[in-house]
Amino acid sequence: MGNRIVVGMSGGVDSAVSAALLKEQGYDVIGVTLNLSPRIDGEDAWERDDSCCGLAASEDARRIADRLGIPHYVLNFRDVFAEKVIANFLDEYRRGRTPNPCVRCNDHIKFGTVLLKARALDADLVATGHYARVDTDPETGRRVLRKAVDLRKDQSYVLYVLTQEELRRTVFPLGKLTKQETRELARKFQLPVANKPESQEICFVSERNYGDFLMKLAPDIAQPGPIVDLDGRVIGEHRGIAFYTIGQRRGLGVISRDPLYVVDVDADARTIVVGPEEALFDSELTADEANVVSVAAIAQPRPVKARIRYRMADADAFVHQTAPGQLHIRFVEPQRAITPGQAVVCYDGDVVVAGGTINRTRRTGIRERLFGRAAITSA
Repeated sequence: MGNRIVVGMSGGVDSAVSAALLKEQGYDVIGVTLNLSPRIDGEDAWERDDSCCGLAASEDARRIADRLGIPHYVLNFRDVFAEKVIANFLDEYRRGRTPNPCVRCNDHIKFGTVLLKARALDADLVATGHYARVDTDPETGRRVLRKAVDLRKDQSYVLYVLTQEELRRTVFPLGKLTKQETRELARKFQLPVANKPESQEICFVSERNYGDFLMKLAPDIAQPGPIVDLDGRVIGEHRGIAFYTIGQRRGLGVISRDPLYVVDVDADARTIVVGPEEALFDSELTADEANVVSVAAIAQPRPVKARIRYRMADADAFVHQTAPGQLHIRFVEPQRAITPGQAVVCYDGDVVVAGGTINRTRRTGIRERLFGRAAITSA
């Protein structure tokens, strides 16, 4: 491979230090910033100060590139981002699921599309400021994705989608650093963003107001429907299934002697099922859009540590690849609020074995299995 490397620069401290470290190591570094910002009701998110992919962030990235003496380009990926990420985000909510757009963006934009653009810049490699590590299994020759040394910042959970070819062409300069060490390096390199705060989790949702965002782009989502208990009785009305997620307790608008939680979402019948907390626990799930990462295949159930949310602890489980792109996972101990649409990622120690999008659990569809559609009755 050549010495030229494209670094995704968000205007934040992590990508800035990544570019600085790679230049110090002798790479021919090119900085790129992605314009992903949607236009909604005349408002251009590119111009919002809180957008991690907006004009202010791009200007920060340009100043960093000037400081490092490297070329910097802004790539307009608005259309492909709208098609691959935002449209999927809306469709998942229409289906009563809770999506993880960061995984989708990594799959289709930050690595897939950017790697193609890197070729046009005569670069073989792409680097980002993600906290993760990549090395090679000496026995199989496969690229292995590992957790970062700083487990508090580890981002391997949202990187399970990377293929072997993408892992061979990807560099994570911060994988062995802590966040504190990254900021110290930013000060050492005299980068203007050394003390810049973290960006928000979802870049295209202003002030984390998912409800307003959904209403602007997909007003059809706000169709009311019944809230039913585990006996199939209607005990309230919801304002649209997109505004509810598995495990939710607040904002149900239902009066009950005991706490109630969302335990199922039936998109076809526009129905929210609520029940006690114990109804949230499940031991099995299936996942689709799966990627087997650091091994060739999982022909038999394999013991792993599995994680069903970004900030949750890993749990003992067994994973089995039932078909290409399909996983079945059985947990040793029941897990709380396994949510369709979220990612499940399996680890062997610090190695990412496989991951996928949660499709179903044994709990999913509880209303149809127990009562049937005709069983909804008035309280």
